[in-house]
Amino acid sequence: MACTACVLHQGRTNVVFGCGNREASLMFVGEAPGQDEDLQGFPFVGRAGQLLNRIIAAMGLKREEVYICNIVKCRPPENRTPLPDEVAACSPYLFEQIELVAPKAIVALGAPAAKTLLNTNQGIMSIRGHWFSFRGIPVMPTYHPAFVLRRYTEEVRRAVWDDMQQVMARLGLAKK
Repeated sequence: MACTACVLHQGRTNVVFGCGNREASLMFVGEAPGQDEDLQGFPFVGRAGQLLNRIIAAMGLKREEVYICNIVKCRPPENRTPLPDEVAACSPYLFEQIELVAPKAIVALGAPAAKTLLNTNQGIMSIRGHWFSFRGIPVMPTYHPAFVLRRYTEEVRRAVWDDMQQVMARLGLAKK
């Protein structure tokens, strides 16, 4: 992919499109690649990715069984939040990914992903833990793993796990 639709292409090392099972029942959508992701060309491979891997494992899944991507495919400078025009330029790629994978549920990791998928301005704290829909696909907004690492409290961890338990129940993965 040699996209030049926004300015983010100017600073990228690699396009970070997505990875995982293209027939996955569960898709995780994050915000944007960070430095590690830009260098390796895969989403969620840094510290936040290690935490996401642990969350996926706790759900009884393997990373290879889910699909992982971001709303933008190139790293924003200084890991800043993608700007609206950058999100708009990348949205067709994201929406096509979702259409092709056709997951049974999506986990929106953090406010930018939730706002993009749900077309809302509500903050993540008010919408996390509640089901929404993107083109008929159930969406569970939750905290981004990087946020969990920064605000590593029992309350934040419990909130994410509660959200993941709802996802597991929706997909019939609930542990007994």
